[in-house]
Amino acid sequence: MLKKIRSTLSSIAQNWKMTQRRYPTLPLEVGGFFLLAAAVVGVPVAIFLNWPTAILVALPIGLLAGTFWFSRRAMRAAYGQIEGQPGAAAAVIGSFRGGWVVTPGVAVNKQQDVISRVVGKPGVILVSEGPSSRVTHLLANERKKTARWLPDIPIYEIQVGNEEGQVTLLQLQRSLTRLPRNLRGGEITQVRRRLEAVSQHANPLPVPKGPMPTSPRQMRRQRT
Repeated sequence: MLKKIRSTLSSIAQNWKMTQRRYPTLPLEVGGFFLLAAAVVGVPVAIFLNWPTAILVALPIGLLAGTFWFSRRAMRAAYGQIEGQPGAAAAVIGSFRGGWVVTPGVAVNKQQDVISRVVGKPGVILVSEGPSSRVTHLLANERKKTARWLPDIPIYEIQVGNEEGQVTLLQLQRSLTRLPRNLRGGEITQVRRRLEAVSQHANPLPVPKGPMPTSPRQMRRQRT
């Protein structure tokens, strides 16, 4: 139990340092959210009831607000560390809950533009990383291959990047969750197994290294 507590505190400290390097005003921001939330809740309680009750109520609310803001900043900082690296989108999707099955690097060109394949409730999602002018052709080719293997399964395309019509890493989860739900659990497994059986692509690209947590558990710990 003590080891787990130490590990958690150490992880929080590391995330704080990483985030503060990107956002130097982080202590002021977190402190401001804490005080604002505590005041908004505590002052009315103090007026209508009493100060001891107000303090008991305001402190956890303030901590929750400060933690919420820190988690958002930490996630932005973590994404910023790997943005632009081949396979960054696959690493991010791998941390999402919801049963997304990610195969990084199903297609790569000389410029290191990457197509990763995601299987989930919507069907098959092809996620590209790179300029739209280069990845459009890659996506079209991969879509033809996938449709030949799975003619009855919906196929979607998402371009990750900063150009018009693309989504950033921070917007990626929202884009995935907004897709329609077309498959059930058993169907997802069948699609995944069929793709594994027929795919003859090269070994997947490695998950980007660096301050970005590399396991779903670490990523979820940052969010909470």
